[in-house]
Amino acid sequence: MTAEVLDRRDLTAPGSAPPAPPAETTDGGEPGGIFGDTARVGLYAFLGTVTMLFLGFTSAFILRRASADWRVLAAPSLIWLSTGALVVSSLALERAKRRLAAFDLVGAETWVWATGALGALFVAAQFGAWRQLSAAGVFLASNPSSSFFYVITGTHILHVASALVWFAVIVARLRRLAILPGGGGLSLFATYWHYLGALWLYLVFLMFGR
Repeated sequence: MTAEVLDRRDLTAPGSAPPAPPAETTDGGEPGGIFGDTARVGLYAFLGTVTMLFLGFTSAFILRRASADWRVLAAPSLIWLSTGALVVSSLALERAKRRLAAFDLVGAETWVWATGALGALFVAAQFGAWRQLSAAGVFLASNPSSSFFYVITGTHILHVASALVWFAVIVARLRRLAILPGGGGLSLFATYWHYLGALWLYLVFLMFGR
């Protein structure tokens, strides 16, 4: 039985034998194919670049914070909502990976959707945090601390938005059975998503840790 003709119910029907994954494929990110290896290396190289970018932000933030004109910025309340949403989204994505490994494509898709919804909530809460600051009269140019906040969170939001585009691709591939149990496509996405979650926790500590 091939992936093209495999019915979604065949992977979840009680007592049905799971299909053996293909021995070799070059479908985006799946193991055994040259593209899968290239995609993983490319992702790690990209994450290295992102890490260097935020390390640059970190160095500038720490140096600028020592200036006499620096005013401590209080964390908008919605920051904690967005942080919680991103943490829970990583847990949902891990649940999706387990469902996929158990040949439950319907369950995997459900938890992937939960991941995307929580990611969208994170972005919405971030915009809400910006509105909270602007309502309090804190803008990009108000103080070096607020400038760093807007720039750092804005850059992170752009990366989360790119992950949500990838999320849409993952959902589409699940629906057309282009990701089989044991496939690497979801694993690559999870690597990026978990990285963004860990990066966000670090940034929150950097900006508001005392």
